[in-house]
Amino acid sequence: MTDASSIMGRIPAFLMAEKYCFYCPAIPIEYGHGAMELRHLRYFIAVAAEENVTRAATRLHISQPPLSRQLRDLEEELGFELFTRGPKSLKLTSAGKLFLVEASKILQTVDEALRVAQTLAGKQTAEIHVGYAPSLTIELLPMALRSFDTRCSGTQVRLYDLSTEEMLERLASESIDVALMIKPIASSLRGLEFRTLRKMAVCLAMHSAHPLAQTAEIGMAQICQERLVSYSKEDYPEYHQWLVKLFRKAGHVLKVGEEHDSSTSLIAAVESGRGVALVQEGFENLCGPRLKLRKLIPPPAPFVVGMAWRKGRMTKVLEHFLAAVNEVTSGKALRR
Repeated sequence: MTDASSIMGRIPAFLMAEKYCFYCPAIPIEYGHGAMELRHLRYFIAVAAEENVTRAATRLHISQPPLSRQLRDLEEELGFELFTRGPKSLKLTSAGKLFLVEASKILQTVDEALRVAQTLAGKQTAEIHVGYAPSLTIELLPMALRSFDTRCSGTQVRLYDLSTEEMLERLASESIDVALMIKPIASSLRGLEFRTLRKMAVCLAMHSAHPLAQTAEIGMAQICQERLVSYSKEDYPEYHQWLVKLFRKAGHVLKVGEEHDSSTSLIAAVESGRGVALVQEGFENLCGPRLKLRKLIPPPAPFVVGMAWRKGRMTKVLEHFLAAVNEVTSGKALRR
């Protein structure tokens, strides 16, 4: 069995140079014939995250055969297996797990060094790309951005109003750095870190003249008699899965009257009397007085809202952004 000490001597020395500020006994210092490149580490990390070469190839925008060859070449040069291979998936070996931790550190350090150098050279302005859902972040995001600006003045923030599926796709393709979103199902979080920010109670949204607007307590039995307006299943699959479970628990089959791809169109539909919608508390900050919201009794499990980002891709800018959001949710940020 390969142990940490026997892996020594197989990574290019430049990756362990003093400017990268770490010397890990688990990572070799020389690497075979000097053939390893940073892209080999990126390929390895992508496959480790996906546990499947086909999915990793799609994520990396390359074809599967060359990716498989690169992995085999990497293992041959290192002198040990990184994966155990099954019919449909790959699992990291003990040595592979060790190598993943240190390879991720190397890429993170190299990427951060490149960003810093480019910024200092005036070739690139530091920036962060943030995906978000307006209905979940209408209060949180403005305060977080103010807090972030005090930490990283001059850093450009690019915001993207996206559905859950779009955020997951862009995180996988590395076109956004972080997403503020409803927690998706576990399988969708493969290769991602997720940090819970807050839990939000479930509410029923209706137009102001709706009979239920005058009701103090609303339960699932009443909701099941109403025409339901929801977010589209294609863009918000986890929302539909949640709805199915909620109605099943109440002894009813989910029947959706109509679907909408954004909060704006959902609000318009409910306001016009086309049905009611199940949303999270705080939704009134988006719809204003146009709709009435009532919490459900007994309360279902709340919506879980948090931040997602790619494993092993932490940068100083992202670190400051996460800290700014945490500051807001912990109540430490000043309202200005």
